[in-house]
Amino acid sequence: MISFLRGTVAHVGLSSAVIDLNGAGMSVNATPQTLSRLRTGEEGKLFTSLIVREDSLTLFGFGSDDEREVFDILLSVSGVGPRLALAVLAVHEPEAIRVAAHSGDGKAFTKVPGIGPKVAGRIVLELAGRLVPLGTAAGAPAPAASSEAVWKPQVVAAMTSLGWSEKDATSSIDKSLADSPELAEKGNVAEILRATLRWLGQDGARAGNRVGARG
Repeated sequence: MISFLRGTVAHVGLSSAVIDLNGAGMSVNATPQTLSRLRTGEEGKLFTSLIVREDSLTLFGFGSDDEREVFDILLSVSGVGPRLALAVLAVHEPEAIRVAAHSGDGKAFTKVPGIGPKVAGRIVLELAGRLVPLGTAAGAPAPAASSEAVWKPQVVAAMTSLGWSEKDATSSIDKSLADSPELAEKGNVAEILRATLRWLGQDGARAGNRVGARG
């Protein structure tokens, strides 16, 4: 694995740069923010992530190890490739991405070109508890909200981004929390979202059994 590159900056383009490593030019894709810090003819350093495909080897460069870490974690989300993960970092700083994922703020991700509500909801769902703000232990709950008026709109927004209507989302949240009232007290958006989706799956299975019995 190529962890970083340090060498003379030979070229800076709109979406990539070329780093001269003792006569060998390495092309690296990066965000506009990262590229803006490079100067042609001067020494530059980029932390890198190598993406291997059947027909290509592509390097992506970052201004910090934290950016690279967030990039690699974003790639674990189904439907998010390296170009889209890089686009997220072009719009949001790493810590803002951690906060959005941890708090269930799907709308933050829809600000990224190419990410619609469904992909944003998937990012929040798959990264909840994995991508957390710095200083927060992995898997630790998000700060508790003081009232339903704070957390409920966020959970409803996440569910509507996944395809449910606002009415169905609200009803499902209420019914799932009837089985887990302690979640409502904590107000953890990510935990409530997961609990509601689990409840929907179980309820769907029960409904299927009832239909089968009638048949």
